Parts: sequence; C-alpha cells; structure tokens
Amino acid sequence: MTEPESRSSVYSEALEWYENNWDPNRSLGEWWKLLAESGWAFPSWPVGFGGQGLKGNEAKAAKQAQRDTEAYGPPNGVATFLVAPTLMHYGTPEQQRRYMPGIVSGQDAWCQLFSEPGSGSDMAGLATRAERDGDEWIITGQKVWSSGAQFAKYGILIARTDPHLPKHKGITYFLIDMQQEGVDVRPLREMTGDAVFNEVFLSEARVSEADRLGDLGEGWRVAMTTLSHERDPENPGMGDTDAFGQADLSLPVHEHASIEANKVDGFSLALSGGVTKILNEIIEETGKGDDPVIRQQLMGLLEMRRNSKWSGERVVASVKAGGQPGPEVSTLKLLGSEMGRQIRDIGLNALGSAGMLTGEQASHNELFYAYSMFTPAMSIAGGTDEVQKNIIGERVLGLPREPGEAQQRETNWSELPRS
Repeated sequence: MTEPESRSSVYSEALEWYENNWDPNRSLGEWWKLLAESGWAFPSWPVGFGGQGLKGNEAKAAKQAQRDTEAYGPPNGVATFLVAPTLMHYGTPEQQRRYMPGIVSGQDAWCQLFSEPGSGSDMAGLATRAERDGDEWIITGQKVWSSGAQFAKYGILIARTDPHLPKHKGITYFLIDMQQEGVDVRPLREMTGDAVFNEVFLSEARVSEADRLGDLGEGWRVAMTTLSHERDPENPGMGDTDAFGQADLSLPVHEHASIEANKVDGFSLALSGGVTKILNEIIEETGKGDDPVIRQQLMGLLEMRRNSKWSGERVVASVKAGGQPGPEVSTLKLLGSEMGRQIRDIGLNALGSAGMLTGEQASHNELFYAYSMFTPAMSIAGGTDEVQKNIIGERVLGLPREPGEAQQRETNWSELPRS
C-alpha cells in the first residue's frame, strides 16, 4: 500500500470510529477513557498507551478525522507532552503500567519541578537535595515556575543526590506524589492576571525508590529528554484542549467545552495554536488586510511558518534516527517564540487603540489581550532564547563553549560558588 493510500485508509477508519462514538453528552471522563482505549487519543503513541503506533502522515490523518467530526480532543498538558514521552523512553514496565493509564485518560494531572530560584537558565546548578532513607528518598528544597502544580496529583522532579560530583552528574530524576505532606504549592500571579505558574516548597517530602526514573545520577540526561519534547512544537502529546486547569470529569463534554471556550488564558491559547484563528478574524474584522505594512508583516509570518515546517521535518528525521528529538529542536523553540511576538504585534497593530482594552470591551472576549500579555513568557519557558542559541551554537554548529564553562563542568557542585 502506498503512503497516500495508507493515509486515506487510516483517515477512513478513524472517521468511522468518531462518527460511531462521538457524543457531546457523554461525561468528559467517560469520553477520554473511551478515546484512550480505542487508540485514537494519541495515534502515534504505542498500542496500549492510548495510541495506534502510527507514524507521520498516518497519525496526522487520524487527528484530522477527529477535527472533521468536531469531536473533543484528548487530555492536554504537562502529563501528555512531557511526562508521557519521558516515561515511554525511560520508564520501567511497572512505572508505565502504573502511570500511563491515568495520563491518557485524563485522570491524573502532572507538573514539572525543574527550575529553582537560584538556578533558572543554569538548571544544572539546582540545590534541591534528595537523601536516601531505606527504600525512600527525602526531598528538601524549592522549585518555581511550575505550571499547573496547584492541580497536580504527581510531579516530575530533578534533585541533587550527590553534591560531591560535578553539577551535571549528581542529579537524579524522580516521580513525586504532589498531594502528600511536605509539599506546599503557592500560586504566582502573573501580569496576565492568571496564576498558572507556582512556586513549590518541599520539606522532607518522600519518594519511593521505585519512583526513581532512570539510573542514579543520570537525572540530567533524562531531564534533557523531557526538555527536548517541551521545545518541540510537533510534540504529538500537545493537543488543542485546555492544558492547565482542573477538569471536572463528571461534566458532559459539551458543558466542559463551553467553560473552556470562555476561559481567558493566554498560556493555553499559545499552546493550542488557537491564536492563529483569532488573528485572522482580527485582520478581517478591522479591514487591515489591505494595509501594505500589515500585509508585509503577514508575509513575513508566513515565511517563518514555512521555515518552522522545514525545521520540523529535520527534527522528525532526527527522531526517527535516535528515538527522541535532538538539539536541533531548539531552532523550533526559537522560531515559535519569534512567531508569537510577530502574531502579537500584527494583531495589536491591526486593532490600534482598541488593542489596549480589557474586559467586556476587549477584542474576542479578551483572549487576544491575554495572549499579548503572555507572549514574553514564550521566550523564557522551556529554556530562554539565549539558552536555545547556546545549544544550537555548541551542540549543532560545534562552536566552543563559553569561557570558564568547561572548568565548571569538571568542578564538584559543592565547591562551586553560589548566591
């Protein structure tokens, strides 16, 4: 069977399933469970993990069938686009059996506990410590910028297990219960008005040795896998449903979708890609499509999208060769941040003074305003633009590291100066 025939066959099979099973009156929990069991939730994931094991265009065809039937999509968030691919790569069979069902069915929300107040861009300088106590680890420290931590049941955590090794080598990766004593989550209010991010204080929280992900002291390597998926806009676990919220699984899907549609959240809008539709509507409603400056800006945005698509194809090729995204994915992260800024600027230019309005008078239920306020975070979250440029320079182009970094990498963490 040729690739076009295979794609058409997958589309027809998925379309038939959705037409026979999609019902907006089902409860959200029932729908997500049914979607996961069918394998159409995340078509490119392995069979048994909510997927069909499809590749490339076949997986896209299955996704298109879901959109064409206007069926509500699968769960979205840290659990699906960060935890799941890392678990599938490094998790033991027991860990996968324990955690993957709750992820693909939307039962369990997760958060990411990587960044710290004293080690943002230098994530390897983290100071949160994990000390062995029999079959458990005792975790003490502070994390920050943890998206959705206030709703999370579990978290992915990196902590220092050996301070007497160089900073990249004494780190271990854990799966932690967020609802235990010793975990204190405090939301952070952003300039968007939202409180998506949080700071998390860990005071002798406990993690079972069975919940260590990867080898002892290999946490940096596992974390790089997680971050490579975070920086990949083609990540199949990144969907178009609400990414950071507390879903009521008992609600009918249509009621949940209505609540979601009226939610003003720049973060979720950026992740879902829904802002493109809003930008097109703004251009049409304001009649600015004939403005020569805005037309030129739109052409520049179109060219960036073409470059992003070309870069995405290169990343897909590297994934096929190595099983996970490589450092080339940083080019997509940079392009995504720049496209976000361009979309913001074009939309605000088209709106003119109306772009300053909030509340009921704001364009599109205040969604574009929320997106505009969130845009600067796109250059920070998942690794700053500066970090991405260093990755490209050093790991893709082979340029020398920054002065002094080589010595830091060989010095034990306990001997490094810290603020």
